[in-house]
Amino acid sequence: MDTVNFPPEPYGDSSKETATLIVGAGQGIGLGFVRQILQSDRPQRVYATYRNLQSELLTLADSRLCCLPMDITAEEQIAAVAAKIRSEVKALHTVINCVGILHEGTMQPEKSLRQINTEQLLRYFQVNSIGAVLLAKQMQPLLKHSDRAIFATISAKVGSIGDNHLGGWYGYRASKAALNMLMKTTAIEYKRTCPRAIVVTLHPGTTDTQLSQPFQRNVPPEKLFSVDRTVQQLLAVIDRLQESDSGEFFSWNGDRLPW
Repeated sequence: MDTVNFPPEPYGDSSKETATLIVGAGQGIGLGFVRQILQSDRPQRVYATYRNLQSELLTLADSRLCCLPMDITAEEQIAAVAAKIRSEVKALHTVINCVGILHEGTMQPEKSLRQINTEQLLRYFQVNSIGAVLLAKQMQPLLKHSDRAIFATISAKVGSIGDNHLGGWYGYRASKAALNMLMKTTAIEYKRTCPRAIVVTLHPGTTDTQLSQPFQRNVPPEKLFSVDRTVQQLLAVIDRLQESDSGEFFSWNGDRLPW
């Protein structure tokens, strides 16, 4: 995907609105966030990024929604989205990054050391780890304000080093562990530069999306969440966050997870 130049769009005075950015809103949990936020009674501008022109996101009709093409692995595209948002609103109040990769084409999580290869490891880190910290870098100016703000990234419990008892899935586990460290470090810097911003990583639980579908066979029905349920649970966690929670790793039920 090439660098994108966004045309101006007609919006009214947004000085009294809150603004939300959902990254990776083309499908799954990200799309679920957009739907539920738009269904809420809070007046807010919603920016949503996507990669696929066939995304269901682009069929949503709502004057509060602005859909922007973006590949999180391309910093120039993240910067273009940030510039587009800055041209329309003074601040972001919520950023939720839902981008993640577990399998892609012939790429599958490794079951043993024999399956590890450099290209696959780099792809995991590029999407699951590096993209998030580039997002934090580019959105930082929009989070420098006096209101409560959230910068949340979807992580995974399998990224917990302390909770790793089964092994396997080398690249996915390691890239999510790296994501957690990058967000922890971001939280420390944001405390100085964006003191009202709360930076967290979130484990959504096993959700019925394309990411988890090949691995759902052994998941008990009660532990396989619908997208709607996952989003409701994560929004409840986000709503309860305090400034002292910045830099922490939370599960879908609000429990703190070990690093």
